[in-house]
Amino acid sequence: MKRRVLFVCTANSARSLMAEALLRDMAGDLFEVASAGTGPTSPHPMALQVLQEAGIATDSLHSKQLADLQGQHWDYVITLCEKATNECGSVCQPAQQIAWDFPDPVPSNRHATFALTLKEIKERISLFTQVHQKETGRKPISYDAVAVFKAMADEFRLSALLLIRDQGPLCVCELTEAFDAPQPKVSRHLATLKDTGLLETERRGQWIYYSLSPQIPSWLVRVLDETASSNGGLIQPAQERLLAMADRPAVRRV
Repeated sequence: MKRRVLFVCTANSARSLMAEALLRDMAGDLFEVASAGTGPTSPHPMALQVLQEAGIATDSLHSKQLADLQGQHWDYVITLCEKATNECGSVCQPAQQIAWDFPDPVPSNRHATFALTLKEIKERISLFTQVHQKETGRKPISYDAVAVFKAMADEFRLSALLLIRDQGPLCVCELTEAFDAPQPKVSRHLATLKDTGLLETERRGQWIYYSLSPQIPSWLVRVLDETASSNGGLIQPAQERLLAMADRPAVRRV
């Protein structure tokens, strides 16, 4: 089960929004993340700019009122300013309280200051996730760009990845039919994609289903989205054969 993390500062316009976006990007498979403010305003344009420059999605970011979230269960409440630290202790129990101290970049209104704040928060979040993974025994996956692109350089693996992205979880028998390929070949290529961290497996009855890993970082999600939108022909025949498959497994995908 994912741990729930709430980042809080006063305006929820810069530091806490940066932290929310960073943790979601770095370890969204481990944590459900939100941020809020004791007196929220709106996202600062420069905070959004430095996040986008770092390749981190900002579409879902918006300033939120702490009072609207305090009734929910949180495993961790991490404050990023003294005012929020003083106010959170009494309203977010029994969450574990963690107080971080980062200077507010807003008064400077300088790009360099926002970029430095982002860098410092990222370093602290990296330490936070490492400690959590050590405590839970989970090992982080390294999405090395060279290894990822090498895995996707094979036409069959890329097509299988895009088909799973399009259809949702698929089992080996469905992929074998969709690509009119022998089962050993399909299994071998799926194993490569799984070893690279691009796919994960789940057993449902007698079937093992392959799906996109939730750990895939946002930059790679965008690569897959762009590749799929511009190369529909890669999977069109497979989509048609899958649609015509008469004896697909009865276990429904969710």
